[in-house]
Amino acid sequence: LDTGIRATHEDLASNMWVNPFDGGHGFNAFTGTNDPDDNDGTSHGTMVAGVLGAVGNNGKGVCGVAWRVQMMACKCFNNGTGSDSTIIACIEYARTHGAKIINASFDSPSSSLTLSNAIVAVRDAGIIWVASAGNNSLNVEVTPSYPTCYGIDNIVAVTATTRNDVLWSLSNYGATHVALAAPGDQLFTTFAASDSYYWPPNGLGINIAGTSFSAPYVSGALALLLAKYPTENYHQIIQRLLKATDPLHSLAGKCV
Repeated sequence: LDTGIRATHEDLASNMWVNPFDGGHGFNAFTGTNDPDDNDGTSHGTMVAGVLGAVGNNGKGVCGVAWRVQMMACKCFNNGTGSDSTIIACIEYARTHGAKIINASFDSPSSSLTLSNAIVAVRDAGIIWVASAGNNSLNVEVTPSYPTCYGIDNIVAVTATTRNDVLWSLSNYGATHVALAAPGDQLFTTFAASDSYYWPPNGLGINIAGTSFSAPYVSGALALLLAKYPTENYHQIIQRLLKATDPLHSLAGKCV
């Protein structure tokens, strides 16, 4: 659930899900079509996609956590805006078209009954929801952030660490609501400017950082677990993930 994905990118194209009925790669909630192109200028969705599932072992660009995966692009944000209605339309598309994991690299200080109900619906369908914890340096136990704080058991909320295995400076955190941390600083990933564009250009320059990019690390890891243990339910897969984490002293009291 994001700004879409540049589906023709050289390092993403072969890992894009294809709708067998219309040949599209997902859904655009703004146009109601099967064209979820990442054309909003931020390239947020394409950057997230590269972390999660850029093609591996192809001599191009980067490797996603899950080298071979099917990524369904559900465009519910455009030019920095989105709403409950666009998000829920994309959730419903994902639920009814067989998604197993939803990567939700967004957050809000406001609780929404309609959104939480939609997350319960995907939980009931056995889908795991991976949430970015947010980038406000807040303890979400004191100042809640959503969807992280809904308390629904298919939500895996993720905060960000640096290359030194410490909490990234702007990461939200929470001892009970944030499940784990993953890398979220000094990243290099796919970008939507062209089919062969990556950011930062030449691997140098502007830093890419945030819990938005920690979440797809975890979504990719969950995809690998689902591939390895396809008969297990969402609860079992999440428990496998959490039992496989590395405890860090720097994160004591910051996440589960």
